[in-house]
Amino acid sequence: MPLHPAPACVESPSLPPTHPRIHWTTPEGVAASARWRSERGAPAPQRVVMADDTTTADAAYRLACAGTALLWQGDFHNARQLLQAMARRCDATPVRKQRKAAQPVAEHSAGPAGAEAFHKHRQAQAQRARTLGMVLLRFEPDHTLNLRRAPDVQLACTHAWGAPTPGDGDAVASLRELLGFTSAQEWRRVGVEIAALGAAPHNRVFPHYGVFSPVRGEYIDLVAQAPLPQAAAGAALPVFDIGTGTGVLSAVLARRGVGPITATDLDPRALACAQANLAQLGVSDRVTLLQTDLFPPGQAGLVVCNPPWLPARASSPVEHAVYDEGSRMLRGYLNGLAAHLVPGGEGWLILSDLAEHLGLRSRAELLAWMAQAGLKVLGRLDAKPRHSKASNTSDPLHSARSAEVTSLWRLGA
Repeated sequence: MPLHPAPACVESPSLPPTHPRIHWTTPEGVAASARWRSERGAPAPQRVVMADDTTTADAAYRLACAGTALLWQGDFHNARQLLQAMARRCDATPVRKQRKAAQPVAEHSAGPAGAEAFHKHRQAQAQRARTLGMVLLRFEPDHTLNLRRAPDVQLACTHAWGAPTPGDGDAVASLRELLGFTSAQEWRRVGVEIAALGAAPHNRVFPHYGVFSPVRGEYIDLVAQAPLPQAAAGAALPVFDIGTGTGVLSAVLARRGVGPITATDLDPRALACAQANLAQLGVSDRVTLLQTDLFPPGQAGLVVCNPPWLPARASSPVEHAVYDEGSRMLRGYLNGLAAHLVPGGEGWLILSDLAEHLGLRSRAELLAWMAQAGLKVLGRLDAKPRHSKASNTSDPLHSARSAEVTSLWRLGA
């Protein structure tokens, strides 16, 4: 099957053509405004006050909880310390909950479990994000900060927002989002070592902002170790990588000698990231990138997909790699797989069972979707997670995380 040409992977995030404006009054009583930017889609705050090095964490926390944003005018490092102090207040257990926890077990219920615990945890995280997102910074048109001791954030902001364009003007965004940009920039600079790609230094993947970082190595190891189907073991039968993200699974498969490979994704950021990673790993000649939803045209001997693992609504664009509302991508992959497999081909579904332990999706539902799609299970490889949350007993979802298993389902038509 001829491969389809890769789209131009220009690193320009999908942002609305116009931005709402945020308004405030300066200490001199002058009305001011700037463009509002929020990667998580937060609405522009309606009430904004000025804040500086004299603003206390208690005052800032009270204002933020009441929906008033604080536009920072002081030292940048002091702003970070203020945000950290506000975060401690967000995470502190209220006195009423401390009293309840101190009661004998017989006097109160054991607390929510499963789906209820998950949804309460998500609500708490969303409220925390809203509160901490109320500390704002003003950016110059070239994405720089005019604050004392401000770091150089221009490159990190450019990777998240795109290059500055004439006429942009000043912008206001939250300090919390900026810290996300700079953290992502550090991941992009240092990279993530992938043992399945071989020996250093040619085994690193460099995630871009907004693209899921492959820090969960167990699912990559499963793809590296699973026995190849006979239909894909040759060097001329196509392989599809659905939802490629950083391109790490395509790189692993290319190093295993299969292909040619077509890797798909809807997100331009992911395609730009995959393009860069495949090039620096020396396998770009084996992989064609295609911007499309799920499958490319044609059939393949192996079709790999690692969809988001939790069937819940994403609260920001970055979360779409983790949350798959209504299991849309998972069900789309299962329902379309049989039509895209050559005789003897296999579909590899890489999926955690965390959703099952949280009561968000049952194993019976998953197996029923496979059967309804005309698929049969040829085998399954399992791996326990190695991430720190699996052993963190203070995590609200520890019970589910400690029981989690990641599986590679080998599916046939």
